[in-house]
Amino acid sequence: MQKRKLGASKDDPLKDRLSRSREINITVTGRKSGRAISIPVWFVSEDNRLYLLPVSGSDTQWYKNVLKNPSIQIEAGSAKAERKVAPITDPKQVASVVEKFRAKYGASDVKKYYSKFDVAVLADLP
Repeated sequence: MQKRKLGASKDDPLKDRLSRSREINITVTGRKSGRAISIPVWFVSEDNRLYLLPVSGSDTQWYKNVLKNPSIQIEAGSAKAERKVAPITDPKQVASVVEKFRAKYGASDVKKYYSKFDVAVLADLP
């Protein structure tokens, strides 16, 4: 029998997958094209919340798309779920999300891949 990480639930395949993943795919709806666009992203899952950090902050295309249509599909391994997301624009809250990413992925990798820290995105995980 596999050990489960704290917070993972056998009743929720998405949470289970998130607890074992370093990267997920999100699918957003293009704000101009209306097409489904899939993007691999880093994330932090904590306390029934999923935090996303756009690599170019508010200039990131998928972030601009979720402002227009806040429904995204999250795919972690074989688990998929549709969630509504909310932008985080308060500088203190964004800084908190950035710190969560640094703790998970390492400050040097966050510095290497992320260029602007003015927004983040939150999805609730039931």
